[in-house]
Amino acid sequence: MQSNQQQAYDRGITIFSPDGRLYQVEYAREAVKRGSASIGVRTDGGVALLADRRIRSSLMEPSSVEKLHKADDHIGIASAGHVADARQLIDFARRQAQVNRLRYEEPIGVETLTKEVTDNIQQYTQVGGARPFGVALIIGGIANGEPRLYETDPSGVPTEWKSVAIGSDRETILDHLEENYRPDADLDGAIDLALSALASAKDEPLDAEGVLLSTVDAEAGYRRRTDDEIDAALSELDLDSEDDGEDE
Repeated sequence: MQSNQQQAYDRGITIFSPDGRLYQVEYAREAVKRGSASIGVRTDGGVALLADRRIRSSLMEPSSVEKLHKADDHIGIASAGHVADARQLIDFARRQAQVNRLRYEEPIGVETLTKEVTDNIQQYTQVGGARPFGVALIIGGIANGEPRLYETDPSGVPTEWKSVAIGSDRETILDHLEENYRPDADLDGAIDLALSALASAKDEPLDAEGVLLSTVDAEAGYRRRTDDEIDAALSELDLDSEDDGEDE
């Protein structure tokens, strides 16, 4: 009988269980945990967004794996979870940014955009015949000259962070971020922290093909970093595949 009752709450997307849980939202969070990791670091110098690009086959074109996206000139988004769900939310975010520019003739605020996205996410926890989005986003950018960094949850809750990780190995990465975070670091410091945090959760060395990196600062806005720049940063931190792993 108890199993049948739980199955009823599983199927009823908008129905709370007796202990106050929405099972479909919790399952969506599990989908996020299965996605490859994404990391956001906010410092005084700007925001660094890093994503672990999981290449499933040597036949796959690495450029077709997209986990970092430009929402506006001053805002970037990283995702973890179902890629198709992420694309829908990022398209929504881009439309909201464009509408704000047309309507108010000014760029949308990072907090405002995050809440627009999470309001959209939350609706799918209340509407029958739909399911929650199986994805979490890190939204980072510049607002009034100040770096801002937010995380979205499948329940529709926005949370502001100094540094955050989503996807697989979240706890390991967060532990590294908590131990090494410095708010007064420059943008290069944010990049170094994000790379070292990802490396802390990996058993093998990092390489530029498996890493995506973007930065947002007050001067350059959103900028996607090239493989050469990623290689240089990895080499400087001794995290690249050319290192001698026998010393570890």
